[in-house]
Amino acid sequence: MANSPENHIAAHTLPVPDVTEQFASHPQRGLTENEAAHRLARYGPNALLEKPPRSPWRMLAAQFADFMIMVLIAAAVVSGLVGDLKDTLTIAVIVLLNAVIGFVQEFRAERAMAALKQMTASNALVVRDGAHLSIPSGEVVPGDIVLLEAGNLVPADLRLIETVQLKIDESLLTGESATVEKHIDVLNAELPLAERNNMAYKGTSASYGRGRGIAVATGMATELGKIAALLEQDGESRTPLQKRLARFGRHLGIAVLAICAIIFATGLLRGEPVVLMFLTAVSLAVAAIPEALPAVVTISLALGAHKMVRQHALIRRLPAVETLGSVTYICTDKTGTLTQNKMHVEEVFSDSRTSHAWRDMAHEEPWITLLAALALSNDAQHSHHGKLIGDPTEIALYQAALDAGFDKTALEEIAPRSMELPFDSERKRMTTLHRQDGSFIAYTKGAPESVLPLCDTMLTASGTSPLPHAEILAIAERMAAEGLRVLAVAQRHWPALPEDAEASAIEAELVFLGLVGLMDPPRREAHHAVELCRSAGIIPVMITGDHPATARAIAARIGIDGDTVMTGAELAKLGDAQFQDRVGTIRVYARVDPAQKIRIVEALQARGEFVAMTGDGVNDAPAIKRADIGIAMGKEGTDVAREASSLVLLDDNFATIVSAVREGRRIYDNIRKFIKYTMTSNSGEVLTIFLAPFLGLPIPLLPIHILWINLVTDGLPGLALTAEPEEKGVMERPPRTPTESVFAHGMWQHIIWVGFTMAAVTLFTQAWAIHIGSAHWQTMVFTVLTLSQMGHVLAIRSEHESLFRRGLWSNPMLLGAVALTFLLQLATIYIPALHDIFRTEALSLDELALCLVLSSVVFLCVEIEKMLIRRGLIYR
Repeated sequence: MANSPENHIAAHTLPVPDVTEQFASHPQRGLTENEAAHRLARYGPNALLEKPPRSPWRMLAAQFADFMIMVLIAAAVVSGLVGDLKDTLTIAVIVLLNAVIGFVQEFRAERAMAALKQMTASNALVVRDGAHLSIPSGEVVPGDIVLLEAGNLVPADLRLIETVQLKIDESLLTGESATVEKHIDVLNAELPLAERNNMAYKGTSASYGRGRGIAVATGMATELGKIAALLEQDGESRTPLQKRLARFGRHLGIAVLAICAIIFATGLLRGEPVVLMFLTAVSLAVAAIPEALPAVVTISLALGAHKMVRQHALIRRLPAVETLGSVTYICTDKTGTLTQNKMHVEEVFSDSRTSHAWRDMAHEEPWITLLAALALSNDAQHSHHGKLIGDPTEIALYQAALDAGFDKTALEEIAPRSMELPFDSERKRMTTLHRQDGSFIAYTKGAPESVLPLCDTMLTASGTSPLPHAEILAIAERMAAEGLRVLAVAQRHWPALPEDAEASAIEAELVFLGLVGLMDPPRREAHHAVELCRSAGIIPVMITGDHPATARAIAARIGIDGDTVMTGAELAKLGDAQFQDRVGTIRVYARVDPAQKIRIVEALQARGEFVAMTGDGVNDAPAIKRADIGIAMGKEGTDVAREASSLVLLDDNFATIVSAVREGRRIYDNIRKFIKYTMTSNSGEVLTIFLAPFLGLPIPLLPIHILWINLVTDGLPGLALTAEPEEKGVMERPPRTPTESVFAHGMWQHIIWVGFTMAAVTLFTQAWAIHIGSAHWQTMVFTVLTLSQMGHVLAIRSEHESLFRRGLWSNPMLLGAVALTFLLQLATIYIPALHDIFRTEALSLDELALCLVLSSVVFLCVEIEKMLIRRGLIYR
C-alpha cells in the first residue's frame, strides 16, 4: 500500500477513486479505529517538530560565550593570582551582572512568546468506522476522511473528495489575500501550490461552505512541515554588533598584552622593582580592557528592549535591538503586514460615474438599487458575538452597503429571500431572488465577463438605457489593472416566481446596476512608515504571493516603486549570478514561494546588505529566519513565524518597525560613545605610564590608582551613557555599512589625539609639581587624570552638538554619575582613613584648584573639535 505521507505530492493529479484506493480508505466510512491506531504508530503524531525550548541553564551559559567575557575572566584569574582580590571581585561582579541582565531579558522574552501560543490544541472532525468523531488534530493519520465546515482549521494536507461551495483562506500559507474556491477535479502536475484548488493544506482555514477530504500528508510531510524543515536547516546568524565587538575584543586583547609587556620590560631596564612592575603591568592590562563594555552593551540593549515593549515591539533576542540600526533593506510581506488582511470596497461604478465616496450617492438612483443589491444578495451575517462572519468578499460588500445606510437585516424584512442560485466556478456568479411588494426581484453578481453578456440595459437616474458593453468592460479591465477584484452587479424584476428555476432562465435579460472594485487595502500608517524608512536610507521591498497587478497597486499606494514587478516564474528562470545583478533594482516581487523568499534575502545579503524580513504567515517563516533580523506579527501572525523571528510586533503595525530602527540607532550611537570614552580614558592612562620614563619622570601612578580610576570612571559614568537621548537627525542619515568598523567616522583618531592630550596634561601636572617640590605630586596626577575623564564624558555626549546646546540636564543620570565620581575622588583625598589604602595626601585649595583647571583642558579641546565639525572644517 503506497500510503506513505511522502507520496502525497501528486495527489492533486489523481482522480478521487485512485486517491482513496492508494490510501486504502473509504470516502463514506473512513478508516477503522484499529487501522487509524496502526497508522498513528507508523507515521507518528500529526504535529510539526519543534526545537526543545532552551533550558534556563543553557540561556545562562550562553551569556559567557563571548571573547570579551572570557578575556575578563582571565584577567580576574591573573589578578587573583598576584594577590589583588579586590579587582578580581570587581571583574567577577561586572561579568555576573552582564550575564544576569542578558539571561533575565531572554528568559522573559521566551515566556512572553509562550504566552502568545494557543492554550489548547485544535480538534478535527473525521469519519472512522462510518461515524463522525471529533479528535485532537495531532491524531489525524494518512487516509483519514476529514470533514470541513466554515471556521474549521484544516488539520492536515487533504485531497478534497467532496465540496459544497467550499472556500478556503490560504493567505497564511500562500500570501493570497482572496479566499480560494475549491473543487475535486484532477489538475496538472506542474501547477504551483496556490493553484492546486483540489487540495486543502494544513494550517489554512475554511471560510465558507463545507467539504470532505482524505488526509494525504500529516506532520512534517505536509506543506507546512516542509516550511518548518526549511527553518530547521538554517542556523542563527550573528548580529553586526556581535561581529564588531568580537573583532574589537580580539584586537584589543593582543594590543594590551603587547603594551603591557613593553612597559614591564622598560621598567625592569630602569631598575624598578620586579614585583612593582609586574603589578603595574597587570593593573594596566586590566584597566586597558573595558570590562564595563559588555555590561554597557547589555544594559543598553535591555533598556532599549524594555522601551520597545512599551511601543508594542517584543525583542526575542537581545542583540536584535541594535541590528535594526544596521538594516539597509526591509523585505516585507504584503498581506497582513502592509495591508489589513481584510477585503474592502475601494471603488464603485454606476450610471457612467466612478466614485470612491458612494455613501454620498446613497439617496439617488441607480445607487440606491445597487447598494440594496449588495446588502440583500449577500451571505455574510453577524455572529452571536456581533462580529461579521462569512466570505471576506461578502463581508466587504455587506459593510459597504451598511456604511451607506443599507442594513441587510432591515431590508430582508421588506424583501425576504425566496431562493438562490449559489456561486460556482463555471458560472462565476451568484443570484438571489427576493419577494417585494407582491412581485420578485433577482439580484445577480459575479465576474464582469460572466455577468455583462447577460445584460441588455443599464439602470440610470432617468430609467433604463442600452448598455455600452465595450465601454463597461474597458472600465472593468482598468479597475482590474489597478489591482482591484471587480464584480458586476445586475437585477431583473419578475411579476411572479419563475416556473423555470434554472440559472439559464433566471440569469437572462438582466439590467446592469454597476461595478464594484475590492481590495485588501494598505494599513493607514504604512505609507508614512515607508517614507520614514526611505528618509533613513532603508530600502523597502514588497514580497508577496499575490497577483502582480495587486502587488503593483498596493506598492503605488504606500510609496514603494512598483514600476518593475518580478514574478516567481521570472525569478525561477534566473541563475544566482543573474539575479544578484538585478536584485538591487527590484522593489516588488509577486507570486513567489517560500524558497524564493529565502533566495531574495540571500541575494541581497550576498551584495553586502543587511536585511530585515517582516511577515505574519507560515510562508514568511523561512525568510524571517534567514534574514539578519526577522520581524513577525504578534496578533494576527502564526506561531511558526513568531518562533522564527528576532522581533515580534505586538500590534502588527508596520510603523512600529520605524520606532525600532530609531531605537536601534540610538543604542548603537551610545555604545560607540562609551567605546570612545573608555578607550580614550584607557589610552590616556597607558600613555601616561608609558611616556613618563622616556621624559625622565618616575612612574606616575600606583596599581591601586589605576584600578580606582578604572572602577569609578568606567563604571557609573559609562553606564549612564546608555540613557543618552538620540542625536538630532538620527533618522535622516543612511544606515551604517554592515562591514563598517566600530571605530569609523574619526573615532580612532579621536581616541589617539585626546588620549595624548590627556596624558600630556597629566604629565605636565607631574613635572610641574615635582619641579616646585610638592610632596603631593602623585595625588595631583591621580586627581587630574580622574577628573579629565569626567570632562571628556560630558563633552562626547554628542558627536557634533555642544554640551551647552544639548543641555546639562538632558541626561540627569550621567550628570549624577559625574558628580558622584567627583565626590568619591575627593573622599580619597580628604578622608584620612583612605590615605593608606590609596596612598594619597590632602591637597591644598590652590593645588585642588589647579587640578580642576588642568582637568578641564580635555573638555575644552573636545568642544573645539565639535565646533570645527559643525563648521565643516573637520569631516566625520
